[in-house]
Amino acid sequence: MYYILTIIMLLISLFASFTVKSRFKKYSKHMLPVGWTGAQIAQSILQANGIYDVNIRKVRGTLTDNYNPITKTLNLSDDVYGAANISAACVAAHECGHAIQHAQKYPLLIVRKAIIPVANICSIGSYISILLGMFLNATNFITIGCLLFSVIVFVHLVTLPVEIDASKRALANVESMMIIPKEEMKYGKKILFAAGMTYFISLLSSIIQLLRLLALANRRR
Repeated sequence: MYYILTIIMLLISLFASFTVKSRFKKYSKHMLPVGWTGAQIAQSILQANGIYDVNIRKVRGTLTDNYNPITKTLNLSDDVYGAANISAACVAAHECGHAIQHAQKYPLLIVRKAIIPVANICSIGSYISILLGMFLNATNFITIGCLLFSVIVFVHLVTLPVEIDASKRALANVESMMIIPKEEMKYGKKILFAAGMTYFISLLSSIIQLLRLLALANRRR
């Protein structure tokens, strides 16, 4: 059953990734009447929200956009930084949403920022502990591995509402600032909804993995 669920989740994940890329490409053809590029949109949204200490940078790649709360940099990919279309506007606005969360001390963002370094260590530790448990036939090691892996699940659990909130802030800003025409806002919602689904799928996948590890520990007992 686990392998069947894993294959299903993998297929869904690939489909979600394909949907995000295809929608981004599709709505990249819808140019903005205001003619603002992703970088200009980001700058305008940040200033409209009273944020002046975030640097906007161009990074390589496709959909590699992100906001770094440590360095306070908003990194926009090649297809977003200098583009003036709906897709670029939505992605830039979404990353601005994270910058706004940071400036307003959004609780879940603070939690995620604090726990990610711990989760990175737990990710490695969980697999080492589980492998040791299987090799030594020691249930306690597997149980410890499950506990460590639960931290990763928690990160995904926190990440989902953080991303949803950032998308809501993005849509509110592009609409209130009339960056995207009202009749085309539905396209922006489709892009951000598809992107949000990838985080939901990641959460489900991590839960399924944790359930498998718990079942493994139970069988060892």
